[in-house]
This record gives sequence, structure tokens and C-alpha cells, in this order.
Amino acid sequence: MAPSPSVLVPATLFTIMFALGVGLPLDGFSRWQQQRGVLLRGLLGTCVLVPLAAVALLLWPATLSLSQPARFAIALMAVSPSAPLLLRKAGKQGGDRSLAALLQVGAALVAILSIPLLAILITRIFGVSGWAIEARHVAGQVALAQLVPLLLGLLLRRFAPQWASRLEAPLDRIANVLLLLLVLVVLAKTAPLLTTYVGANLVALPVMGALVLISLALGYGLADRDPQQRVTLALVTSMRNPGLALLLAGTYAPEVPAVKLGILMYLLITVLLSIPFLHWQRLRQA
Repeated sequence: MAPSPSVLVPATLFTIMFALGVGLPLDGFSRWQQQRGVLLRGLLGTCVLVPLAAVALLLWPATLSLSQPARFAIALMAVSPSAPLLLRKAGKQGGDRSLAALLQVGAALVAILSIPLLAILITRIFGVSGWAIEARHVAGQVALAQLVPLLLGLLLRRFAPQWASRLEAPLDRIANVLLLLLVLVVLAKTAPLLTTYVGANLVALPVMGALVLISLALGYGLADRDPQQRVTLALVTSMRNPGLALLLAGTYAPEVPAVKLGILMYLLITVLLSIPFLHWQRLRQA
């Protein structure tokens, strides 16, 4: 029997954020004063500019034909920063792992305020009805889902570094498995809608692709001329948090499964479009 997404989503997000806290290089936090400018620009990009770019795209006359589920999916991914497993990806793709760690922790903290405010802004701009959004409820959800497990992981790294070193690799593998399982379970639940969704949302796919490309360009442009920094900020701004987006979708649009399918489509498009960008950056660094 497949696990319920209502249980798997928070469990996956908790594990991912706990694994992030356990694996964070604490010595990298000493760099925040030296990198204060790029950190602020990175947080501005991932927590504010990407969501505003999504709003601009959704207000564009050519996108007015988008279905409500597609709009919800794009909006939820746009407002959900601090992508899971970003730290590991940045280290493997020629980015700055310490900078990625600082940005990821900062984005998780800023999201407690940015997501409720952006959700209210988006619902008012587009006249969305049926979403009983209260800033304090969203802030509580984001804090519980991201901040609490992150702090627990950081405390383990700080006070039991040997245990943290032993658990880092197994937790990383568990987080990967849970994220893959979550994607498969959501796909299994929404599979009957897949053909209908793609047929009804052909316009949404290029819009998602455009937002991913804009996000990559924003991160690249906000960085200094350092190649590692450019890779890091591009990844931070473009890669969103599907676990958090699915959690919010399950809370505020539980009767619209197509929203979850749209979130997975956005995730797939992000992965596909990041491949040529990262290949280009590797060639430049070589």
C-alpha cells in the first residue's frame, strides 16, 4: 500500500531540512560578513524577484488562458525558496558550497515572512477565492516544516559533530529516497490526470520554462564576476522547493490534484533547463 501524500510530504520535507542542517559546514557561517552584499542580493533574488517575475508572467496577456491549477502551481513554486539538496548540487556543479549553505539557511528564514506576504499579494492581484490564507498560519507552517528540522540538524552538528559526520551520508541518502518516493506517489495519484493536464496546459509549460530561465538569469546577473558565485546564485534562484510547494498545495488546494501535477512539471522543467546552463558554466570554468 502506497503511503499517503499527506503523511509523506511533511515527513520528506522534515528529513530534507534536518539532513541539510546536519550537513552544513559550520565554518562557512564565518564568511557571512565578508559576503554580506552577495548574500543580500541572493536572498532578494530567490525570495522576492523570482515571485515578482512569476506575477509579471501571469499578468502577461498571452498567459491569461492558463488554467487555475497551472497558475497555482507556478505561484507556489515561485514563492517556495530554499530548494532541497541544493547544497550538495552546488558542490558538485562547480558552485560555492559555503555560500550555498548561507543562502539556503537565509532563504529558509526569510520564507517565514516572504511566503505569507507574497501569498496575500498574489491572491489579491488575481482575485483568487477559496484560499483561507492567514499570514500567521502560513508562517507557522513554513517555520515548522523548514526552520525546526534545520535548527535540530544544526544543533546536532554543533554539539555532536562526530555523530553528525556519521549520519550525514545516510541522512542524505534517506532524503533522496524520500523525495523520489514522494514524486512517484504524487505521480501515481495524479497519473489519470496526466494526459488531460498536458493537453489542457500546453501554454503553461513554456511559461514555466520562461520563469526558470528568468530565474537562472537573475541569479547569474546578481552575482559578482566570480564563476563559482554565478553558478551558486543561479542554482539558488532557479531551484525551488517542491516539498514546501506540495505541502502548501495540500493545505490550500486539497481538492485540486492538478496543482500537484503542475508542481512536478515545474520541477522537471527546472532540472532539464539547468543541464545546458551548468554544461556551459563547466566549459567556461575549464
